[in-house]
Amino acid sequence: MISEQIIKKDTSTTDGKKITCTDVTCPVCGMSCDDILIELTDEAVVTKNACLMGDAKFQELRSHHRIKKPLLHGQEAEWDAVLDYTAEMLVNAKRPLLFMGSETSTEAMSVGIAMAEYLGALVDGNATICHGPTVMGLQDAGCVSATLGECRNRADLNIYWGCNPADSHPRHMSRHSHFQRGFWTEQGFKGRKMVVVDPRRSPTAAQADLHLQLKPGTDYELIDAFLTLLRGQEPHESTYETTGISREQMQQLVDMIKACKFGVIWVGLGIASSHGKHYNASIAMRLTQECNKITKFVISANRGHCNVAGFNQVLSWQHGFPFAVDFSRGVPRYQPGEYSTVDALYRGECDAVLCMCADLGGHLPKKAVERLAEIPVASIEIAPGPMQFVSDAVLPGVLDGMECEGTFYRMDNVPLYARSFTTPPFDFTKSNEDTLRQLFERVKQKKEARRQ
Repeated sequence: MISEQIIKKDTSTTDGKKITCTDVTCPVCGMSCDDILIELTDEAVVTKNACLMGDAKFQELRSHHRIKKPLLHGQEAEWDAVLDYTAEMLVNAKRPLLFMGSETSTEAMSVGIAMAEYLGALVDGNATICHGPTVMGLQDAGCVSATLGECRNRADLNIYWGCNPADSHPRHMSRHSHFQRGFWTEQGFKGRKMVVVDPRRSPTAAQADLHLQLKPGTDYELIDAFLTLLRGQEPHESTYETTGISREQMQQLVDMIKACKFGVIWVGLGIASSHGKHYNASIAMRLTQECNKITKFVISANRGHCNVAGFNQVLSWQHGFPFAVDFSRGVPRYQPGEYSTVDALYRGECDAVLCMCADLGGHLPKKAVERLAEIPVASIEIAPGPMQFVSDAVLPGVLDGMECEGTFYRMDNVPLYARSFTTPPFDFTKSNEDTLRQLFERVKQKKEARRQ
């Protein structure tokens, strides 16, 4: 039941069924904004405080293309028949892959991970195709971190490295970093400096006090040069030509670091996906550690999905590894590049896939998608898209944080409890967690029947 403090019913609409809900958690990007106001009727959704991406997600509640009935080979089918098909597919597979998408709760992910362990399957999440290298860099070097609230209240220097929050996280600068007035940063942007390190002249870079327009793929060399300067030594002369950044510009940033009271490096996929991969993230974290010898400095990854950090957290505290785990030998084994989704599909190892709330068909390389089209695939989906087209079985998804409650991990790894304010448009499942529990029971029944 939803507390009366957060839900109010308004009878001013024609049908008398208008619901207003405050302090809703947005299930889109890694910021997981928890100040959204929703006005919901049978025909429309009106949001306040949500960005364009958040509003689009909430509009799915009343979307005409919402998947509301189970599908089997492209045709509507009974819920039990689709569950049975999916369970049989997973039990028959020799090398199944369970992919836990990030726009769902950690509770659902936990059930999916337990099912992967039971089946001896591969299990992976969205980090494998986004901030996986950043997570690996964290494992290598350690991470000096802080909450988004601490950054808002304390930071007077924001360095956006390989990211463009003006487009990717529209409320980032206004809510948690550059523009927001904090407890010790009452002047907002007037008391802060902004630096952008990006090969492109992005909308974020256009607002920066300093834009370091480095050559693509030279992040490692540039960070190494900053480490050298901070230690009182001179980089090799070839560094300036290699990176495209002059000695004067490098020194300008070093002076900003030395002058600030609290600095934040916000890293994006520009670091994780460029030449150097996790080595870039690792040396960026070492740069943060070096800065702490001078002043207070932290580093934070701008995670793209609302609960992508949640999968890394749950898998780590259940089995000790953040993503790309193989249970085929009865114990968890971790090896990105071997057990990760793209690699396992690319090599043709996987012979069945269960995908929960993620569009692998639209985001994986061509050869990996071709493999998906060759093998049995089941997915939990909200709306039609590439993943539905490569799926033999489709189980209608539930919108977590709207139609069911659950826990999301924000980009700073702080868990937020997301409350629901409506119910799913079907009665065969209450949540994605419930769907996976039902499926897990079918899998267990079929496994037990084969042993007898």
